Amino acid sequence: MHPLDNVIWQALGSSQAHLGLRNGNAQKFVREVSLLGAFTEPSVENYGDLATLLGPEERVGLFLDSPPEPPNGWNIVITLPLLQMVCENCGSLQSNENFPIVPLGEADVPDMLALTKLTKPGPFAKRTREMGDYFGIRLSGELVAMAGERLRLPGYTEVSAVCTHPDHLGHGYATALISLVMGRIHTRGEKAFLHSRADNERAIALYEKLGFRKRWLGTYAILSH
Repeated sequence: MHPLDNVIWQALGSSQAHLGLRNGNAQKFVREVSLLGAFTEPSVENYGDLATLLGPEERVGLFLDSPPEPPNGWNIVITLPLLQMVCENCGSLQSNENFPIVPLGEADVPDMLALTKLTKPGPFAKRTREMGDYFGIRLSGELVAMAGERLRLPGYTEVSAVCTHPDHLGHGYATALISLVMGRIHTRGEKAFLHSRADNERAIALYEKLGFRKRWLGTYAILSH
């Protein structure tokens, strides 16, 4: 198995085990960290193991090889085509722009939640920032762009939460932030990877320009039980 196969499971079983819960062949992040979860394979038994980890009205996000076919008792909230990309031979990147990039911490969480709610780069919760390092660009105090790290496992770190306020697109903010995050990953001797909606052609073109290559096409599904 490649380390990026069943990557949520791999992360929860290694570098991010302290942020997760496990029952049998199912794992998930603590609710306040992320809705992402995983199992070894989508069997009836493993769906049962996963169900015991969910609180009332809690949802779980899964990366699957094919559209979900859960057993009775589960509801499919949404499914999307998911593309995984990896930068196998990327070195440290330097942005040509000198933007006022700042690290984001606990005090920035309300602004991070507001920006991700507006732009919808993927699931982002109150404690998602604990999964890795996050950086942003502020203009007149307003957080207008951000990017950071999400899934982490030995040798690999995911670039995630790449988003720019709609009123500030086209200035190169995303490229600068991704370059910074990728450079830090490279400096640690790791490889960068990411996930995108498979139909987000604009984002995929940017990622390919930065050196990412398509690795896996699957399904992102949000389910409730």
